[in-house]
Amino acid sequence: MSTQPLTRLSPQQYLAQERNAEFKSEYFQGETFAMAGASREHNLIVANLVREIGNALKDSNCEVYANEMRVKVSATGLYTYPDVTIACGEPEFEDKELDTLLNPTVLIEVLSKSTEAYDRGTKAGHYRKIPSLRHYVLVSQFQSSLEIISRSSDETWSLTEVNDLTESLNLLTPKVAVPLAEVYRKIKFEPLGLH
Repeated sequence: MSTQPLTRLSPQQYLAQERNAEFKSEYFQGETFAMAGASREHNLIVANLVREIGNALKDSNCEVYANEMRVKVSATGLYTYPDVTIACGEPEFEDKELDTLLNPTVLIEVLSKSTEAYDRGTKAGHYRKIPSLRHYVLVSQFQSSLEIISRSSDETWSLTEVNDLTESLNLLTPKVAVPLAEVYRKIKFEPLGLH
């Protein structure tokens, strides 16, 4: 019995393929990983975040992107699509296509059952290797719960948890505050234990 060898793609092959693909895929070490569709709650939370952050930063030097902006972690070679990306200052891109950002300031992921462990573990490890990154935010779609992982000026990382709808998602770089009530606008949580 013979097996087909695994065909690995170069980053250039991946980008050429991805730019013409019907569905998005992440890329790491020659392999592509198809991205699953998102739930209604996931999509509402992303839309709420993009709207609120975009409004708060409209007169700043920052740009806010929804989940169609690809981000490359140059140190590790991961290409991925964060749910929300903020880039402050002059955005840097991999090439003239301007569709692969290299210098995000904030990355936000809305957790799902299938991606939560990856977003908290492996992906977080990749993201922490981005020199420009100041905050990595994990947002639950099942309960009012945010985790803000922030890099200080001495390059250490700290965790802030925000759980009450009367509190806000507060970022220092860029300076922005989004009330959790707005993050979770139109979201109805199931009683704990039922999701």
